[in-house]
Order: sequence, then C-alpha cells, then structure tokens
Amino acid sequence: MSDVALTGTEDVKKLHELRREELEQIFNAAPFVANLGIRLVTVGPGICETELDVERRHLQQDGYVHAGVQATMADHTAGGAAATLIEPGDIVLTAEFKINLLRAAKGERLTCRSKVLKPGSRLIVVESEILCENEETSKLVSKTTVSIAVVGGR
Repeated sequence: MSDVALTGTEDVKKLHELRREELEQIFNAAPFVANLGIRLVTVGPGICETELDVERRHLQQDGYVHAGVQATMADHTAGGAAATLIEPGDIVLTAEFKINLLRAAKGERLTCRSKVLKPGSRLIVVESEILCENEETSKLVSKTTVSIAVVGGR
C-alpha cells in the first residue's frame, strides 16, 4: 500500500482512495482474474466486494458456475480485503483456503463479499461469501475461509 502518513477524516478519505486505486491496479494486473471478468466493487478497511457477470465460459458441463470460478473469486477478493490492512511495501499471498459449496450456482451474476476475521502482522484470516443473483433472487452459494500470508515487498 502507499507510503503515506495520514490522520484526520479528510486524510482517511485520501488513504481510502489510494488503497482503492492500488487494489484496482492489482485486480487489473492479475491476468487470470481479469480474464475471468472479476470486478472490484467496494473496498474499505478489512473488507472487499467484487462482482462477476456469469457467462457461458464460467459454467461446468451441467450449466452451473464452476467451483473453480467461485474459488478464484473468493480467494482473490479475500486477498483484497487483507491488502487493505498491510504495511506499505508488503504484499499478500494465500497460504491456505477451504471452500464450502452450499448449493449449485445458477444465475446472472456472482457477488463476493470478503471481510477480515483476524488481522495479524504475518497471517490474516478472511471469510468470503459468494451470492448468486438474478433479477428476483440472491442466494448464498459458497463460503470460504482464507489464510493470507503477509510477506515483504514487491
């Protein structure tokens, strides 16, 4: 994250804007994530939300969103949430994750909401929830717990 010392309400807003810009760059720089079409929606201290418009390429053979798409979305969004809490110059890498696929995902859009459960200087634990949505419904389709390692600079 940016090497900026800020205090006060206006400074916190500026820091938030800098972090959002940095996360957008990270999302755009990750070829696999960009290729899937995952978009950053919301970012804040310890939280991150993304969206994906479901296309045919995201489906498995029976017409449901592939588990790998959900796992990637949950993992990368969790990394975004963790990245909001790290020191300038550090990066985050997934150390481990466990996904629970709660129901088959069939819809127009996936929304992933990730929040930090336990921040730490070297390990951050994040929970991601993925909702599958269409015009009438929004259903929780998976939950993921992600352990994120904080490692030294880029």
